[in-house]
Amino acid sequence: MRKALYALALGGFGIGMTEFVIMGILPEVAKSMSISIPKAGHFISAYALGVVIGAPTLTLLSNRFQKKIVLISLMAWFALFNTLTAFSGTYEIMLVTRFFSGLPHGAFFGVGAVVAGRLSANGKEAQAVAVMFGGLTIANIIGVPLGTYIGQHIDWRITFALVGLIGLGTMLSLFFWMPALPNKSGPGLIKQMGLLKRKEPWMVLMVTAIGTGGFFAWYSYIAPLLIQVTGFEEYLVIYILVIAGLGMTAGNMIGGKLADRYSPVTATSILLFVMSFSLLLFTFLAGSKIAVLIMTFALGTVSFSIAAPVQMLMIRASKGAEELGSSFNQAAFNIANALGAFLGGIPISLGYGFLSANWVGALLALSGALIAGSVMLSQTNTLIGFNRLLIRFKWYLFRRYILLAPTRS
Repeated sequence: MRKALYALALGGFGIGMTEFVIMGILPEVAKSMSISIPKAGHFISAYALGVVIGAPTLTLLSNRFQKKIVLISLMAWFALFNTLTAFSGTYEIMLVTRFFSGLPHGAFFGVGAVVAGRLSANGKEAQAVAVMFGGLTIANIIGVPLGTYIGQHIDWRITFALVGLIGLGTMLSLFFWMPALPNKSGPGLIKQMGLLKRKEPWMVLMVTAIGTGGFFAWYSYIAPLLIQVTGFEEYLVIYILVIAGLGMTAGNMIGGKLADRYSPVTATSILLFVMSFSLLLFTFLAGSKIAVLIMTFALGTVSFSIAAPVQMLMIRASKGAEELGSSFNQAAFNIANALGAFLGGIPISLGYGFLSANWVGALLALSGALIAGSVMLSQTNTLIGFNRLLIRFKWYLFRRYILLAPTRS
């Protein structure tokens, strides 16, 4: 079973690499296609749009198929279009290949998270999900720096060809290591879409889209912040991003343990409060290089410690449509990416400096924590109401059969 989780993690590694590496090689891509860097940024948006559309759509379409086949098929799609990206000769073609590369992203994580939970021992579901997301965090330590180096010093096309090979390796790993789990008879497509009529899944999606947007408000502008505010040399940025990646990897595993030990909603709420405080603290320590290195690791840790708890929270809130809910949550992560970068950029464009994005991030994280707290409160009220009903029923039985029972002569 452990090998199956590693296969899912390898897929997460490839997805993390293709999602984030484009940001580091954007100037090289723009130059090779004779377009501006802002126009090349459309490739990032195209991928994110693919994730948002593909997450629920492909999950619904694959609902009736065996999960091992679904995961292998999603990785085949991923490998194909990342390889085609490497051969893109024009802006229009690459825009299409990036969009189609993003389509299987959310569905793979959505289905994979549910499968990881089924493969784990009781009480260890969140830790199993964290193993899968561990591939995403390790990509920020190894894959993204390696791909960036290749793209900057050799050829950016080789970077995407390498991602295609990782997708192929994931397919083989899933084929040999993933057991053929029996399909659970679930509701049809229309009944699954009834998930959107419930209040709690929408609240969890808001937690993800708004709360984790706090991380992206900071991370989107970390390079100019490190150079222009803290005073690091430009060549050191890539190494500092590795420190952030190490924090993400550590936080991913910590979050899984927290969600299993306590509850996903409690872990999510507390971690978002800590993220908000950490972003504010970063603004006051930004002038110290040593402090910034420590805070970069800390923010990477706390930010990715939320991934497993909030994913488990969505799975539990999507009873009867777990895979669909899980995939919707992956779409929400990409909305958080766009939302955090957009809102964080507003005060910067108004001349308030790069640290102003941290204040926006802190506000987003705090908002997510408050929404998570309201989810916790609603769950607590439901539990209290159930306990009160149970106590009344027990009192009724006690009165009926003990206090008021006729005495036998």
